[in-house]
Amino acid sequence: MEIWADTANTAEIEKINALGILDGVTTNPSLIAKEAGDPIAILKRITSVVKGPVSAEVISVEADGMIKEGTKLAGIAPNIVVKIPMGIEGLKAIKVLHQKGIRTNCTLTFSANQALLAAKAGASYVNAFVGRIDDEGDDGFRLVQDILVMLENYKLQSELIVASIRHPWHVHLSAQAGAHVATIPTAVIEKMASHIRTTEGINKFLADWNKAGKEYKI
Repeated sequence: MEIWADTANTAEIEKINALGILDGVTTNPSLIAKEAGDPIAILKRITSVVKGPVSAEVISVEADGMIKEGTKLAGIAPNIVVKIPMGIEGLKAIKVLHQKGIRTNCTLTFSANQALLAAKAGASYVNAFVGRIDDEGDDGFRLVQDILVMLENYKLQSELIVASIRHPWHVHLSAQAGAHVATIPTAVIEKMASHIRTTEGINKFLADWNKAGKEYKI
């Protein structure tokens, strides 16, 4: 499963990239709006750090505008994936961008039917927003499983991104289900690397070492 950082903060992306685990990045208008500077410049900085897919979302709500913006965004760098919101206008835009050879990420999908339509239209990636689905009292990972079965049944070329991840257990379930990608906030990635027993073990080893007065002579 690929791990993507769900952030537009270049410092966070560089920090995660240094760990050797980062496969891509997702941004959205809310994340871009938090960062100072021109949005295109921000995306250029991100694509200079990350060689894998970087999702950049359109702002237009009509197909023609999405296509125009998507074409411009795709021109920023070869690894840009244009993020298109689900809907009738979004499906129109996905189809045209797909025909132009531009990869797309269909976002804000909350049902298997939406994912099916996006995949049929030519989306490179479809999403399952598990955290937001859980918030409504439903089971976000039932949707993940339903979409994966659907993609496999009909050999559709779209890959599934698990989005709206709230905690490390969501990542565990994503990998267990066989999701292609999990896009994860920085704080959750940091929590994944931590465990109370790991911290206790390190402290115990260091205490024993210091008590014995040992040192490496290199």
